[in-house]
Amino acid sequence: MATPRLASLRLAGADGGPLYVDVRTGARPGERRPVVIVCHGFKGFKDWGFFPRMSERLALAGFTAVTFNFSGSGVGPSSETVDEPDRWFRQTLSNDAADLGTVITHFGESDPSWTALIGHSRGGGTAVLQAARDGRVRALVTLSAVSSFFRYSPEEVRRWRRDGCIEVVNARTGQVLPVGTALLDDLEANGAGSLDITGAAPRVRVPWLVLHGTADETVPVAEAEELRRASGSPATVLALVDGAGHAFGARHPWAGSSPELDLVFGRTVEFLGRALG
Repeated sequence: MATPRLASLRLAGADGGPLYVDVRTGARPGERRPVVIVCHGFKGFKDWGFFPRMSERLALAGFTAVTFNFSGSGVGPSSETVDEPDRWFRQTLSNDAADLGTVITHFGESDPSWTALIGHSRGGGTAVLQAARDGRVRALVTLSAVSSFFRYSPEEVRRWRRDGCIEVVNARTGQVLPVGTALLDDLEANGAGSLDITGAAPRVRVPWLVLHGTADETVPVAEAEELRRASGSPATVLALVDGAGHAFGARHPWAGSSPELDLVFGRTVEFLGRALG
């Protein structure tokens, strides 16, 4: 198997700014390989923790792996902190969905039967929505995925409206990152429609692997079970990783793998090999 190469490019983001995209593949010029697009979660970015390593593993397994920063991540092309705070402030989940559609269009049009999605945490919810409505997606893997985007108490919503923002602390960097009301407006307007994850789950008819740690401290394992029930499809498989947390033992900066993460990598590659083979 050829050593994966890394290439970077920019596409147009839903917020008017660029989408920063990395591509890892061992394909020779003119060779087509199945495309696997990886979606990070809230406070994540394409270079966080295990995403580059997962992408390398996918590329070594014969896929073309694509990672990117959602336009509302606020993270620049080579940064590990929010260095575009205005974009972070203006983030919306509908923009996330539009960004993912842009990436699929760029990479998946030539052979849409070979496109798969992997989504972690909030990115898992976005991937579910896309797989439910986009016939170009032929397989789905969700990692520690949320079953609902609305995760705020009435008091938090009240303060958000009063102050015009809600502050999010990045525990890793110590940054205090305000998010504007555009996200809340989007959730309230579309939470029961285009942003309804469990409502979309029954429309996912492609093979779907739901991976979740039993000790997830951020997204309870009950949400994985809810996604499986909502799907109702025999092509949806729930695989619980015993004792694993939200990132399956991975940290940022990368400090090496864990048995739980190795299991996730292996199950993901095996599943996509069957689904896209």
